[in-house]
This record gives sequence, C-alpha cells and structure tokens, in this order.
Amino acid sequence: MSVFNEIRSALRERADLNARLSLIPYEGTPEIKEVSGQKYLYIRKRVGSKVTSTYVGIYSDELYQLLLRSTREAREIRKGIRKLDKRLAELGYQETELPPRVIQNLDFARANMKANIYDQAVLEGVATSFPQTEEIIENGKVNGMTASDVQKILNLKHAWEFILDRDVIRAKSDYDVLCHIARLVNEGFFADGGRIRGVPVTIGGSSYIPPLPIEIEVKEHIEKILLSDADDIDKAIRLCLYTMKTQVFIDGNKRAAVIYANHFLIAQGKGLLVIPEAHVSRFKKLLVSYYEGTDPDTITAFLKEKCWKTI
Repeated sequence: MSVFNEIRSALRERADLNARLSLIPYEGTPEIKEVSGQKYLYIRKRVGSKVTSTYVGIYSDELYQLLLRSTREAREIRKGIRKLDKRLAELGYQETELPPRVIQNLDFARANMKANIYDQAVLEGVATSFPQTEEIIENGKVNGMTASDVQKILNLKHAWEFILDRDVIRAKSDYDVLCHIARLVNEGFFADGGRIRGVPVTIGGSSYIPPLPIEIEVKEHIEKILLSDADDIDKAIRLCLYTMKTQVFIDGNKRAAVIYANHFLIAQGKGLLVIPEAHVSRFKKLLVSYYEGTDPDTITAFLKEKCWKTI
C-alpha cells in the first residue's frame, strides 16, 4: 500500500472510530450513590481540570452493566484512535486548516443534524417522531419503537458523524467515500452493506428495474460528475440522484445518497441537501417519475427550491 493510500485508510478509520465514540450514550466511570436507602447511578467524568458527575437513573444491575460496557468500549475506541494518531505521525501526515466557509458549513450541519436525521428517517418510512429521534440520538434507545427503526436512526447518526469529521471532509467525494457511507447506514442489517450490489432488485411503486451496477462504470460516472462544469449544488444533486437510480447497494441507497451528496456539498461550503418531512410525499412521486425516464430537470429544480439549505 502506498503512503498516500495508507494515510487515507487511517484517516477514514479514525473518523469511523470518532463517529462510534459519539454513539456511546454514557462515557465515564459509573458510580453508585445511596440516598435514603435508594441507590442511584451516576457517571463520573473528568473534563479538563474538573470532575463532573451526571445522573443516569435508579440503580439496576442491567443499567450498571450497560455503563460498564460503555466505559470499556469507549476506552478501547480511544486506544484505537491514539494508535492511529501515532501511525499518521509516523507517515508524516499533518492536518491543514479548512477554509472558514467549510468550517462554518460543518457547524451549520452539526446544528441541524438531529432535524436532518429525522427527515431522512421519515423518507425511509421509519415510524418515529422528532422527540423520539432526538432521544435515540442522545441516549441510544427509546421506548415504543422497533429495534430495526432504532438501528436505522443510529446508523444515520454514525454516517453523519463520519462525514462531519474534519479529515473526512477534506477527502474527495469519490466512490470509496460513498461505499463507506453505505456500509455505515447498512450496519447491523447486512454483513457488507458497502459492497456494490451483485443481485437484481426491484423498486416499490415503480416499474423501473435497475440493471446490475458495474464498479468501473460507477466510478467513471461519479468522476464525470465531479469533473463537470456544473455548479456545486447541481453536482451534489446529480451524485444523489445517480446513486438512488443506479441502486448501487443492496439497500440503503437513498440514505447513503443523501449523506454522500452532503459530503460533497459541505466540503464546498455550499450548505445542506435534505428532503424535509413536509416534502417527502412530493419527492417520492418525482423520484418514481425520474426512475421511469422523466427528464431530471423537474426533480432537480424541486431539490434546489425545497431541499437545499444554504448558510
């Protein structure tokens, strides 16, 4: 492996670990406090020179074991990050400053991440409310939802955290980045959800049957879009629609496509592209028409007008 490829691989792995770390709801040392004969669980954590103690809940063996597992997992992840940092330093990697506009866009994306994940969940038919989505994002669980829907929302958070990593946002929005995003959104559902589809699929509500994708052709088409003279928002929309229509992966194509388009758009400092809940029904109709051969100008204009959030 060349030094360039090893650096790129290490940066992607480090970003993935940082995203996984953000999914851990409780990080710190569990402690038990007793008040009037009742036991309560807290998480003790050092932040700089201060030690904080955050209430978690009434003591139970199940909750206590969860906190211990979370602590062990966070410790192992941080160990992995330190190891990658050391290897990157050995390879001579040095971080460069991002343009102010891109930093502003990253902050904008983080401020809107919960709303973006909620809108994506609605697009995928996940039965969730915004408060439920918020609870899952913050605490990793919620009552009243299926385990499958909860996993989808956590996967969306993982994928968004991945693209919002400063190292990842510096990377080219190429086929490899798309595949990694697909692997994250399909985590827990498919063993290799980021591998190009090798079986036929159908699309509900549409007569369109996407042909089997060929990896070299997918790479070439993505490169053609990236090198075109189109405006950045048009490139982002083309990347999104191409991924959806091609059905590059066995599942999760809409989820991966939207996050992939945002990786490109944020890297240019040009805002966000997310289909709001209020426009999901209209978007789905336009998407089916696009699949079945309608000129892409109509859905492109819709995405620009209704789904593009600028800074």
